[in-house]
Amino acid sequence: MAQAGTAVFTGLFRHTLDDKGRLTIPSEWRHAPAGVDTFLATPHPDGYLAVLPPAEVEKLREKIAAQKLSDSAAQAFAARFFSQTQSFSYDKNGRIGLTEALLTHAGIEKDAVLVGSLTKFNIYNPGRWQQEEARTAGENFGDLMRRLDI
Repeated sequence: MAQAGTAVFTGLFRHTLDDKGRLTIPSEWRHAPAGVDTFLATPHPDGYLAVLPPAEVEKLREKIAAQKLSDSAAQAFAARFFSQTQSFSYDKNGRIGLTEALLTHAGIEKDAVLVGSLTKFNIYNPGRWQQEEARTAGENFGDLMRRLDI
């Protein structure tokens, strides 16, 4: 059971970028006043955008802060990861503006699919999401549930 005040990201939403290239975050996923909380959007190696809400950003902050400056691999990872990552908060209408680099990585030109994964959400182009649905359909979905012990 989620703790009181804990954000939960579930469902699937199809949205279109507006004329200024902004994407609307579903109202169900807006848990704080506009501009108050910082989200992170980062390119996922599988061709979509992973979006970390404030609670997940804080967990990541703690992990990164715990890395020693003398750990060159950890420092290189952090530099690479955060050089590609965008921080944002949504405006009063729930819109965000993503960088051209992030949109290009995900192949998003006009339409986007926002998919909840409980503690965070992902942004796909419609074709990539369709591939993901096919990959996890039917028996594959059951196999995944068993592997994750759900």
